[in-house]
Parts: sequence; structure tokens; C-alpha cells
Amino acid sequence: MEPITLSTDRLRLRPFTPEDADAVYDACQDPDIQRWTTVPSPYGRADAELFVTRIAPEGWRLDGEYVFAVEPLEGGPLLAATGLHARGPGVREVGYWLAKEHRGHGYMTEAVTALARWAIGSLGVHRLLWRAEVGNAPSRAVAERVGFTVEGVERAGLVNNGTVRDCWLGSLLPSDLGLPSPLPYLPPRATPED
Repeated sequence: MEPITLSTDRLRLRPFTPEDADAVYDACQDPDIQRWTTVPSPYGRADAELFVTRIAPEGWRLDGEYVFAVEPLEGGPLLAATGLHARGPGVREVGYWLAKEHRGHGYMTEAVTALARWAIGSLGVHRLLWRAEVGNAPSRAVAERVGFTVEGVERAGLVNNGTVRDCWLGSLLPSDLGLPSPLPYLPPRATPED
């Protein structure tokens, strides 16, 4: 897929460029980003350069991962990264990190909501997944503000820095955002035995 740009009232979600390497490097020095996400730890300049010059562009080219740099709509510093990862036909998983100095302003909720609407409306996604290691309360708060339903704990669901970890698992369906689904949805009905 050709990379695209999305906009919200305050934000621009755009493809990463090589010029973003320094900002990505700086943001990923935050111990919380290294602790709770799957970025390399320690995070070196070569990791940032690899991400912006190869990993992010190849994700678009191969239709496997669509990663966006999040910045103010009027221009300004890199605020965050968010992306969609293919998890099967009609299913994508959202991931994100937010630079420490930009937390507490609702940017991540706004960006993930825009990304979810695009995924459902343009990519035909019928189920959007969110996973975060158990204990990552800020990520869970964003997911719940967007409208994800936390379905439970997935045992040994994430690998982070060579360790398997339990994670919260949530989903967002088109109906959760008031959008039509690309496929009909038949939820289970209660039976007399229930």
C-alpha cells in the first residue's frame, strides 16, 4: 500500500521519514517506552535509523504494518508513534507509544481513534485488537477511552526483551465506533440453559 496521511482536529498522522531518526531516538530513551513496548532495550541511534529507513517503509510496501508518526497538525515535534499490524484477514492490532513530555493531553486517544476509524472504513477491518503487558495502566486507559473492550488476560501473550509475559487483550468492533461492519456480526444468544 502507498503510505497515507491522516488528520484530526489537532494531529497529523504521517509516514515516518529518515529525518525523524533523532526524534525517535530521543523519545525511545524513555525507560517507560523501553519497559512497556517491544522497542530494543537499550535503544541506540542505529535502532532509530533502522526503524525510520527500513522497518516502517517496508511495512507499508509489504502491506503488513502501517506505522505513523504523530505530530501537531500545524507542525511541530514528534509526539508519538502508532501503527496497525496484520493479524489475519480483516483483523489488525494497534500499537503505540507517546513521548514522555507529551503525555496527559489526550494525543494518543485522538490518534488511535483516527487510526481505528481509518482501519475500519478504508481497510475493511472487522476486529481491531489491542494488547499490552499486564500492569501497563496508561496503555489500557488509552484503549478504554478509544472504546476497546478488555476481554481478559492472554497468558504468555507477549514477548518483550526475550521474556514471555502475560498481557491484557482488548478488541474494538466497528459498532463500538458507530460504524458499519464490512461483515455481518452474529453475537451468541443466550440459551434456556444459560
